[in-house]
Order: sequence, then structure tokens, then C-alpha cells
Amino acid sequence: MSGALLLDSGGLAKAVQRDREVHEWLTAAREADLPVVTSAAVLVEVIHPRINDAALKWTLSRLRVEPVTQAFAHSAATLLRGAGLHGHKYAIDAMLCATALAQPGRVTILTSDVEDIELLTAEHARVIAEKV
Repeated sequence: MSGALLLDSGGLAKAVQRDREVHEWLTAAREADLPVVTSAAVLVEVIHPRINDAALKWTLSRLRVEPVTQAFAHSAATLLRGAGLHGHKYAIDAMLCATALAQPGRVTILTSDVEDIELLTAEHARVIAEKV
């Protein structure tokens, strides 16, 4: 793992729940001085009435949450177009992938949707999707 570690909604939800596997990834990233990042778009999928707000706030305080910008939106649309996908189903994954591509170096995305992430980043070998 080098460059950055990104969390999709599945990865972030498991981080909030203190999942052991995700905790190990986060610890390894911190020990390697790698940023742990997510997209603000991911929060839409993670925040719901039953989430532990205190655990979410604590987890987010340890991450860098990148804003949804016009540049990221255009990059996400390009990824969608390149993969032949539609934003209706894949918009948030595409925003996360655009955020990942804005990070320097190799990027690992912790995701529950490896197949979707791989479709969106097929042309970008420096992005790796890991199932959590």
C-alpha cells in the first residue's frame, strides 16, 4: 500500500463500526504516514438514522474528507463514460474514484463493491480495489 488509502461507503461504515480488518488497514496507513481519504459524496450513503453519530464523528476526524467539486464531477463523468456506465447507479462510486485519481501515487480503495470500482478504474493501474 502506497500513496493513499480511500474508503467507500462500505469501508467507512466498517471503520465506524470498528471492524477489525478495516482497523488493520487504517493502522497500516497511519504507520506508513499515508493519508486516509474519502469523498464527501460517500457520506450520503453512510449517514442514516441508525448510525452511531459519535463513532462517525470520531472516525471522520481521523480522515480527510474531500469536497465534491466541479472538477471531480467532470472527472467522475469521464470515468462513467469510459466504463459505459450511467451516473444514476454509479455516481457516488465514480466520485470516489475521481477523488482517488486526484491523489498522488498508488491508491488503495477499501470497498464492498470491488467490481464497480474496477470497472471505473480499469484504465488506471495505480488504483487498487480491496474487498472489505
